Amino acid sequence: MSTAPRTGYQDRHPLIGPARQDHLHVMTFNLRYDNSSATAVGEPDHWPERRPLMIDLLAREQPTLLGVQEALFGQLDALREALPGHSMIGYGREGGSAGEHSALLYDPSRLRIRQWDQFWLSDTPQLIGSTSWGNRITRIVVWARMEDLATGRELAMITTHLDHESEPARVRSAQALIDLLGSSALKGLPTLVTGDFNSPAHSSGAYTALVTGGPFRDTWDAAQQRLTPAWGTFPNYREPVEGGERIDWVLATEEFTVLEAAINPGADSRGRFPSDHAAVQARVALR
Repeated sequence: MSTAPRTGYQDRHPLIGPARQDHLHVMTFNLRYDNSSATAVGEPDHWPERRPLMIDLLAREQPTLLGVQEALFGQLDALREALPGHSMIGYGREGGSAGEHSALLYDPSRLRIRQWDQFWLSDTPQLIGSTSWGNRITRIVVWARMEDLATGRELAMITTHLDHESEPARVRSAQALIDLLGSSALKGLPTLVTGDFNSPAHSSGAYTALVTGGPFRDTWDAAQQRLTPAWGTFPNYREPVEGGERIDWVLATEEFTVLEAAINPGADSRGRFPSDHAAVQARVALR
């Protein structure tokens, strides 16, 4: 693996850009929910001013697969504007269009959905809005079984957003992802996972369950080349900090070769950011 950052956090060139036909560009991005009723023009969290920055970042990078977090229903149109050729799956965590979405977007010219579902991270995973592991806020998982039209192979994609308060809930949620990987729907499939895990890489229970002692690899660690410094993924509208905590991850099972990885704060020339989180990207290939 080489670390050869080729861009600053205000660079306007794509870090990875559209993937060639035998590769997949995978991204996770916590958009930060639309809080316009409590923010004002000029504030970094004001969604109407963040919206074009987010559209610009996604349109520039063109991920094949994108897992988002915190997207309210009214923000989904910005995703469609940024990636007009992509399809989207996933409902709000309160059911239907209500609540935050952990939506999965994919390029249908490259990938065909064979099966997909959504469940709640609780003891009653099919009960809309359910919680039971110490988390006060509803958390969800969206998953899809897909056919790669370029190769004819099948793969799976999982996207989620773990709880920000309860470590026991995060660990139980990590085990739910492992159980999903072993389920009849996904068993044996090469699988990618995107999410805001609200857990630092290398030093949290969720990371230990999923990566250190689990079935996934951290694409940032496994990448043959890192395209950016090792910035923390929650800069909170400030300049990114090298060596900061990585709480947003792209994970992959061993069937994937990880060619490149990047952490993308997406700042414009004026130092404005599309979200309080940085997008995390990886370019992978099925072995």
